Amino acid sequence: MTIPLPPAEPTGDLLVPLDDEPGVGLWRAAWRRLRRNPTAIVGAAIVGLFVLVAIAAPLLTPYQPGTAQWSGQVTPSSVPGPSDAHWLGLDRFGSDLATQMLYGARQSLLYGIVATAIGLVLGTALGVLAGGAASVGGRVGGWIDNLVMRLVDIMLSVPSLLLAVSIAAVLGQNPYAVMIAIGVAQVPIFARLLRGSMLAQGRSDYVLAASALGLRRRRIVMGHVLPNSLGPTIVQATLNLATAIIEVAALSFLGLGQPDPAVAEWGRMLVAAQDRFQVAPLLAILPGAAIAITALGFTLFGEALREALDPRSRR
Repeated sequence: MTIPLPPAEPTGDLLVPLDDEPGVGLWRAAWRRLRRNPTAIVGAAIVGLFVLVAIAAPLLTPYQPGTAQWSGQVTPSSVPGPSDAHWLGLDRFGSDLATQMLYGARQSLLYGIVATAIGLVLGTALGVLAGGAASVGGRVGGWIDNLVMRLVDIMLSVPSLLLAVSIAAVLGQNPYAVMIAIGVAQVPIFARLLRGSMLAQGRSDYVLAASALGLRRRRIVMGHVLPNSLGPTIVQATLNLATAIIEVAALSFLGLGQPDPAVAEWGRMLVAAQDRFQVAPLLAILPGAAIAITALGFTLFGEALREALDPRSRR
């Protein structure tokens, strides 16, 4: 006689969450997980506040950035602190510090987005070229893949900040050089990530099914493999925004960014505050804290988005 066994206790590894039920798309399921993730909520709140301040800066202050209207009140041994007219005080040039901070958020957001976009576009192009060539196969495809990846390896052998400094020094001291330098330094990260994702997708069952149906290999790569490989690249772009904001400030601190020290940019504000730190420490603390908190927000949100899209992290 066969004795029926009792049903097994469900374990944490065997439970299937409701957002992974059949019929729920990848991005919709990720959105459900993000809404329940405290890390994602905190990161999104910081990023949202940063973006709001950057966009609404002209509405939040009556002053214009870089206008040294109160320079006569600033001396080497005294920088006016918070007051009714200037609620964060003045900077070393006699400009309203709150106005500089608000417009500095706009500059950091602009530089970070443009630099990341440059790296994303160029890196995606190289990743598609290498990953597509490797997926198509053949002698020509392997040669193209090896050529692109050796170029990427050379770029990865140089630290990203050192590469950005070298490019900015060659291009000259201007804001465009900073954005191009940081964007080019991010290219190998996106290229290698997209190529690896495309190679992983190329071994999926749906690719084998499409090949069995007689679809051309190039159509499979561009129409199926590439769209399904962009998720990790988008997540990496969110994480790279934090790095870009820090590197923009670093290049400005090294004197390779905006040449005008009175322009509202957090990195330049740190440079200008060096010789007044003993007199007015807020001149350095405020932009430094703004850079750190903004980078933290993008990092938290990017990590939460990566976990939401990664099947291996679901329980």
